[in-house]
Amino acid sequence: MENSLITIPHEKIIDQIFVIRGKKVMFDRDLAKLYGVETKVLNQAVKRNSDRFPKDFSFILTQEESNAWQNEFLRSQFVTLKQGGHIKHLPRVFTEQGVAMLSSVLKSKRAIQVNIEIVRTFTRLREILSENKDLRDKIEGMEKKYDKHIADIFKVIRYLKSEIFKPNIEEKPKGKFGFSEN
Repeated sequence: MENSLITIPHEKIIDQIFVIRGKKVMFDRDLAKLYGVETKVLNQAVKRNSDRFPKDFSFILTQEESNAWQNEFLRSQFVTLKQGGHIKHLPRVFTEQGVAMLSSVLKSKRAIQVNIEIVRTFTRLREILSENKDLRDKIEGMEKKYDKHIADIFKVIRYLKSEIFKPNIEEKPKGKFGFSEN
């Protein structure tokens, strides 16, 4: 094994994870860059081993999905396209399980190391989402438990505010301000 391990910042990988069809996925071209191969090479390896990539591991975007992603999010990635041009092949995307399977068809040391980093990132992302769900659930529980108390506190604050800032009706009219000619 090589002495130098490949380290990819989790943020860089997270920026390349998208939700399509309700699944967190990565695009073939992004994975190819990370693995240090051409997108065509990655997709050929997948085609040669298609039985390892069922639809819940990898799928090809429809033309409509591809157009939406090309127009909305990926325009900067297709800088070589002429105005109004189209990509030659529809993009393939990979779920976390599909990414894990890629290391078995791309047998380089780099592919294995990159794959480990990607799987770690997916795992960390799941942990973060879980932690946020727990926090959200706790806050909602506190809101339900303390809603009446908090509402009472706001009633008292509104009452005090109205008493403190109530205009004093008994104020005497103020005299004219400034110089008079008399």
